[in-house]
Amino acid sequence: MKILLATIFSYPHEGGLSTHMTTLKKGLEERGHSVDVLSFSSFPHVYRTVYARLPGYLMNKWKRGRGQLWNDRQRQRLLFYQLRRVHHRYDVVNAQDIYAALAATAVGLPTVATVHGYYAYEAVSRGAIAENSPEARRIEELEREAYIQADQLVAVDRRIQQYIRRVSDVEAAVIKNFIDVDSFRPSASDHAFEIRKAFQFPREAPILFVPRRLTEKNGVIYPVLALPAVLRRHPDAMLVYAGTGEQQERIEEEMKKHGLQQHVRLLGSVPHEQMKQLYSIATIVLVPSVHSHGVEEATSISALEAMGSGAPVIAGAVGGLKEIFEDGIDGILVKDRDVDGLAAAIIRLLDDRSYGQRLAANAREKVEKEYSHRAAAERFETVYIAAKNRLS
Repeated sequence: MKILLATIFSYPHEGGLSTHMTTLKKGLEERGHSVDVLSFSSFPHVYRTVYARLPGYLMNKWKRGRGQLWNDRQRQRLLFYQLRRVHHRYDVVNAQDIYAALAATAVGLPTVATVHGYYAYEAVSRGAIAENSPEARRIEELEREAYIQADQLVAVDRRIQQYIRRVSDVEAAVIKNFIDVDSFRPSASDHAFEIRKAFQFPREAPILFVPRRLTEKNGVIYPVLALPAVLRRHPDAMLVYAGTGEQQERIEEEMKKHGLQQHVRLLGSVPHEQMKQLYSIATIVLVPSVHSHGVEEATSISALEAMGSGAPVIAGAVGGLKEIFEDGIDGILVKDRDVDGLAAAIIRLLDDRSYGQRLAANAREKVEKEYSHRAAAERFETVYIAAKNRLS
């Protein structure tokens, strides 16, 4: 088949959606399909700025959320015009967001919409849209419309499947997130010193790695809140963030408040290849997601990458993370926003490294069996065929 992965967002970009697209593309191509990507990055920079970004920015100065809605709808129009020109080249479009789905269905292409989260709720959670505003209600309407119009729907966890059913009365298949199991695997420690040196980390310090966008739903504030208790037991521990977002200022405030500047590194946006290096030297990976404005973490790609890389994971007991981990067997789950519980879990793994190694080994085995990109590509292939048959 000739498959087009489409999104109104930039590609590649920081975050799980971009990683999902890259990994799915690889899996589909390994199965013999032809795969292209259409994204906001496909259009000239000047055109993107004048057509979408600048008007949206100015509108947001007048009313928060108005510009966000305008920007996303303009991006939808850009995708629509491009899809109308190239629709004859593709058998199916796999839309990665509601606006890409609306654009593809308007052109009349067989459309599979992959639902990665709770679109309207997430806009509120990250502060882009005001809660209960007209803009929030309009996004909810567009979300429902996209789910109804798509030929097939895929949810990345069962809670999102239930959410789709509740808001649109449409049934979605569940294909959980996945990773490239060849790229993320336990590595020998031969290059650990060189990697630590390149990132200017101490040679022996335990690394608590947070590979997350710095946004509220990812619970990124809680590791820095837990760090003082950890340092009382393990004074050389270092907390490392890889990501950007609106929570960075709050993290920096906590660092200054507690004098943690020497123990916390904010690396900003990190290329995916370097992320693999960071996973390889992580003593513990933290995925402390929380409930936020109705949003729950899906089957986190960051968590899966950590599991594949051989690092023990501590995760928030929310959403799809509860579907990934069996607490105490292949990871540790901590309660939502539980600073003391997070600190205790970190200390336990630092005190007992052999326990962490057992968790990591079990996690790697699970990833190979259940979260391979090849298996996921085969499942998507079945959904694509169903979408094509629906329009034939």
